[in-house]
Amino acid sequence: MNRIWLVGGVLAILVGIVFFFQGTGLLKGSSMTGETFWLWVGLVLIVVGGVVVFRVSRSARRPSS
Repeated sequence: MNRIWLVGGVLAILVGIVFFFQGTGLLKGSSMTGETFWLWVGLVLIVVGGVVVFRVSRSARRPSS
């Protein structure tokens, strides 16, 4: 189950990075380019994905009791 959460967290980070760069206008080619809404959505996805990856990695190191 941890592997699913880890993959989901990494995907959220990657999608967040794409959204962030589209929101800033650095990644062109869609209707999202230059829209600040997508910049903020990207930042939220990066943070949420980072928290998920951090928590999964911490729980994987903890010995099971």
